[in-house]
Amino acid sequence: MATKKYVYKFSEGNGSMRELLGGKGANLAEMSILGMPVPDGFTITTEACNAYYADGKKINKNIMDEIHKHVEMLQKATGKKLGGLENPLLVSVRSGARASMPGMMDTILNLGMNDEVVKVVEEKSGNKRFAYDSYRRFVQMFSDVVMGLSKSRFEEIIDEVKEKKGVTQDIELDAEDMFELTNRFKAFYKKELKEDFPQDPTVQLERAIEAVFRSWNNDRAIFYRKMNDIPSSWGTAVNVQTMVFGNMGDDCGTGVAFTRNPATGERKLFGEYLINAQGEDVVAGIRTPSPIAELKKVMPKAYKDFTDICARLEKHYHDMQDMEFTIEHGKLFMLQTRNAKRTAAAALKVAVDMEKEGLVTKDQALLMVDPKQLDDLLHPQFDADDLKKKKNDVIAKGLAASPGAACGEIVFTAEEAKTKATMGRKVILVRLETSPEDIEGMHVSEGILTVRGGMTSHAAVVARGMGACCVSGCGDIKVNEAKLQFTVKGEVFKDGDIISLDGSTGLVYRGEIKTVPATISGNFKKFMQWADERRTMKIRTNADTPEDAARAVSFGAEGVGLVRTEHMFFNSPERIKAIRELVVAQNVEQRQIALKQLEPMQQGDFEGIFEAMGGRSVTIRLLDPPLHEFLPKAEAESLEVAKALGISVEDLMAAAANLHEFNPMMGHRGCRLDVTYPEIGVMQTRAIIKAAININKKHRGWKLVPEIMVPLVGEKKELDYVAQIIRTTADEVIKEAGVKQDYKIGTMIEIPRAALNADELAETAEFFSFGTNDLTQMTFGFSRDDAGKFLDDYYSKHIYDNDPFAHVDVNGVGKLISMACEKGRSTRKDIHLGVCGEHGGDPVSIEFFQRVGLTYVSCSPYRVPIARLAAAQAAIRADVKSTVVAKKTAKKTVAKKATKKVAAKKATTKTVSKKIAKPVAKKSPAKKTVKPVAKKSTKKVATKKVVKPAAKKVTKPVAKKPVAKKQAVKKVTKKVAAPKAVAKKPVAKKAPAKKTTKKSK
Repeated sequence: MATKKYVYKFSEGNGSMRELLGGKGANLAEMSILGMPVPDGFTITTEACNAYYADGKKINKNIMDEIHKHVEMLQKATGKKLGGLENPLLVSVRSGARASMPGMMDTILNLGMNDEVVKVVEEKSGNKRFAYDSYRRFVQMFSDVVMGLSKSRFEEIIDEVKEKKGVTQDIELDAEDMFELTNRFKAFYKKELKEDFPQDPTVQLERAIEAVFRSWNNDRAIFYRKMNDIPSSWGTAVNVQTMVFGNMGDDCGTGVAFTRNPATGERKLFGEYLINAQGEDVVAGIRTPSPIAELKKVMPKAYKDFTDICARLEKHYHDMQDMEFTIEHGKLFMLQTRNAKRTAAAALKVAVDMEKEGLVTKDQALLMVDPKQLDDLLHPQFDADDLKKKKNDVIAKGLAASPGAACGEIVFTAEEAKTKATMGRKVILVRLETSPEDIEGMHVSEGILTVRGGMTSHAAVVARGMGACCVSGCGDIKVNEAKLQFTVKGEVFKDGDIISLDGSTGLVYRGEIKTVPATISGNFKKFMQWADERRTMKIRTNADTPEDAARAVSFGAEGVGLVRTEHMFFNSPERIKAIRELVVAQNVEQRQIALKQLEPMQQGDFEGIFEAMGGRSVTIRLLDPPLHEFLPKAEAESLEVAKALGISVEDLMAAAANLHEFNPMMGHRGCRLDVTYPEIGVMQTRAIIKAAININKKHRGWKLVPEIMVPLVGEKKELDYVAQIIRTTADEVIKEAGVKQDYKIGTMIEIPRAALNADELAETAEFFSFGTNDLTQMTFGFSRDDAGKFLDDYYSKHIYDNDPFAHVDVNGVGKLISMACEKGRSTRKDIHLGVCGEHGGDPVSIEFFQRVGLTYVSCSPYRVPIARLAAAQAAIRADVKSTVVAKKTAKKTVAKKATKKVAAKKATTKTVSKKIAKPVAKKSPAKKTVKPVAKKSTKKVATKKVVKPAAKKVTKPVAKKPVAKKQAVKKVTKKVAAPKAVAKKPVAKKAPAKKTTKKSK
C-alpha cells in the first residue's frame, strides 16, 4: 500500500489542489506550470497540519523525513545549501489555508541565516547593510512567531537606534546600524529565553513549520474563521520557498498589486511598491509605499513584465487577482496570486464588466460575488446635503482604502472598541497602523483610521473584506496612544470624541454627519436581475409591519413568509393594554371583550401589509409566544399596569404566577393557545379574512389568497382542531360578505415529531414552513438564548464547527427537514414548502434548502438580496453537480454497453462454434474454477435443460439477441452446482429468463 504523500514540489501541484496545498501553494504550483518566474520551493499539505494536531502538536517522523527529503531536492535544484558556507540557501516559511485569511497566520522570512551565513551573504552580495538587515528581520520574526516574544520590544530597540542616529525611517539606517540591531535582538532573545539564538538551520526550519501550524489556532485566526465560516478542520498548508530579496539595493523592491481596483472595481492596475524593502513592509503598513504606476519610471522592464503577467493571470483564473512580487536586481519574481478581496460595489462591477468583456459567463459572474457582501451595499450613506454643510469640518485627508460612511466615538485600542461596542456605542478605531491582533476590534468598529499604511496595508485589505469603512495612511494626524489622543493642525481629539469618515474620499470630519438609506441601482440592479433569472426558489420576507414589507419589496421580495402577529400588540399603549386584558381575563366573556378591541387593530395591520405587498403571497402565523410575555416583569411597572387594567396588583401577580412556566419554550404557546382559548384563533382568522376581502375589493386584479399558518404543531389532531376553527370562522366571514375569497391553511414544522409525521399533517396542511429556530432548539435540546454560554467551548474543542443557529445542521435538523419534505409530498404532491427561521437568509443553509427542493425561503428585509443571490448560486451549483453526475453515468453506461457487446460476441461465437454436450453440465459443481468462456457454454446447456422442446429453437433467439439473454443465462449458470434447482429458480426470479422460456415454447 502506497504511503500518503505530505509534501509536494511546486512542479507537482496545480491550481485545483487547494484543499490539499492551500490557496497559496496551489496557485504557486499553477504559476510554475504557466512558466511564470516563481522562486522554487515545496508545500507541506493541510493533511500534515491536521496530523500535527492529531499527534499532540508534534510533526511525526515520517512527515519530517519527507520534509528533509524535499529540502535536499530544493538544494539540488538551486545549487544552494541550507546553512552552507559556499552558496547558502535562505527560505521563507509561509502559511496558506484553503481560503484566503490575510494576515491571520504567520510568516518567517530569511530562514537559514546565522552568525556564519550572514558573513557569506555579506561577502557574496558585497552589501553588509543587506546582509544584516536580512538577519535582524529573521531574528525578529523568529522570536515573535516561533518563540512568542513581544514584537513591541523589538520595535522599541529600532526606535532607540533611530533616535540615537537622529533619523525617522528604517531605510535611513546604515550597515553598522543593522549590525547593531542584529546583536541587540539576539541579546534580547537570550535574556528572555535563557538560550542562544538557534544557529542550526534544520532546527530553525522544524520550529518554524511547527509555528505556522500552531498559528492555525491562534486567537485572531479562530476569530477570522468564525467570522467567515471557515471550518477549523481544514488546517493550513506551509510553503517553503527560496528567498528572493527586495532589500539588496535601489534596483530591488517589493510590492502588492491588484489587476483591478479593489475598492471600486475599475479596470486599472492598482497597487503599491517599496524600493529596497521586503514584502512584509508593504502589508504591515510600517512605511507608506508608492503607487504601482510610478514603478514604470523607476524599473520599466520589471513593470512591463509585471503588467504582462497580470493580464495572463486574470485571463487564466477568470477573476480579479491580488498578487505579491519582489524585484531582485531588476528581475521580477512572483510570490503569490489569489482571487482578490474586494468591496461589495467592486465585486458587482468586476462581475458585470467581466461578463461584458467575455471573460466569464453569467453563471460564472454570479458565483464571483459572496452573497453576504451585498449587505454592505444596503448600509446607510452620508446625506449629500449634510455633507456639503460639513465641508468646513474636514480635519484631515488620507487614502480612501475602503468605502462607506462611518460616524462614532474615537477609540485607540481594539479592546476598547470591543468594550464600547458591547454597550451599543458606535466607535471609530484610530491606530498608527493595524496588525492582525486588532481583527476583533476592527470587526466591531464602524470605521478604521490609520496614520501609516497604504491601500494594500493590513487595515485596508481586512476592512474591504469585512465591508468596513477605512481611511489609511492619514499622515496629517499625530497619534499619542499613551495619552489616548491625536492631534491634527494643532487641534486635539481625545478618546470618546465624535468623528466621521468617508471611505470613498479619504476625508475625516469632526462631529457627526447624517446618514440616509442606501439606494439600489446600476450594477446591483442588473446583477440581481441575472440572479432572479437563474434561481428556482422564491424569496419571501419576514415582516411584521407595512414598512418592513415595503422595504422588502424594494429589495426584491416576492411575498411574506412570516407575519408574527404578536409583534403588532406592542405598537401602541392601547394595543398592549388590550392584549394584557386578554391575558388576565378570568373567563371567556372577559376574553371576548379584549378580543373585540384587538380585532380591528389586527385587521388594519393585515390590510397595511397586504397593501404593501401588492397582491403577493402573505403567510400569517397565529399567536405563538406564551401569554406571560405580555405581562410586566418589574414590580414597579406592575403597579402602573394593574391600575391601567382596573385590577389589584395582587390579581395581576396572581395571573402572572398562574402563567409562569419552568420551560416556556416548550410550554403553553403556539397552537396550544388556540386549543385552550379557541376564541383567540377565531379573532385572528376574522381579522385576516376581512382584511383580505377589503384589499381584494379595492384592487380587483390582485386575487389575494392569505395563507394562515398554525405554529408549534406536533400532532395531526391538534392541527385538525385549529384548522376547523379557521375554516368555520373564515367561511362564515366570507358568507357574510357575500364574496368569493380563497385562503390556505398550513403549519409550521418546528417540532421533531411534526417532521416525523409530516405525511399525516399534509392531509390537512396545504403548505409547510420550517421554523428552523425552534426546530434546531428542540432537536439539539438547548435554548438559543442560553447556548451562547457554552457553545464557544464546543467550537474551541472542535465538537461543533459552526453555530447550528447560524447554519442549518445538515446531519440532524437537515435530516428532519428532508424527511418532512419527502413525507409531505408523498401525501400532497403540490404542497408548498418554505423556511422562515433565521436560516432562510443564510447562504450556506440556502444551498441545503435547494437540495431538498424547498419552494421558497423567507428572511428579514435586509437579507432578501443575499437570499436572492444565494438561491441563484445554489441552483447553478446544483446544475453543475447534476451535469457532472450525468457525464459520469453516461461514461459508465457506454463502458458497460461496450463490455456487454464484447461478452455477447464471445457468447455467440462459443454457441455457434462449440457443440453443446451434457457432460459439460456435469462439470459445473466446480463453480469457482469455471472460466468465463466455460460459463458461456454452460449457460446454453442450462437454458436447454430448462426448456424441453428442441434445442434449435433456443439457439436461434440466443444467437440473434445475445445481450438480451445474458442476465437470464448468468443466473442459471450460478445454479448449475445444484441441478434440481436450475429448472425452477431462474424462471421464477428473473424476467429475462421467463422471456427465454416463452420463446422456446
